[in-house]
Amino acid sequence: MARVYFHYANSEGVCIDQRGTAVGNLAEVRDHAARVVQSLITAEGPEDWRDWTLHVSDDLNDEIFELPFSSMLGKLH
Repeated sequence: MARVYFHYANSEGVCIDQRGTAVGNLAEVRDHAARVVQSLITAEGPEDWRDWTLHVSDDLNDEIFELPFSSMLGKLH
């Protein structure tokens, strides 16, 4: 199992994932990334998430992929 970190950022700031999440494979990483974005978008609050991006990286801080929040808008159930 690997530890993966889910940081999110826009042009004005960055939120760093200090703990990370243990995952078994890339499919789990992608599923977790989508859940992170969905949970932030659906949380009550004034934040406009359209310009945010989730950056997924490994324990060496190498980026695995990024997921723009805008790609998830309109796909919420």
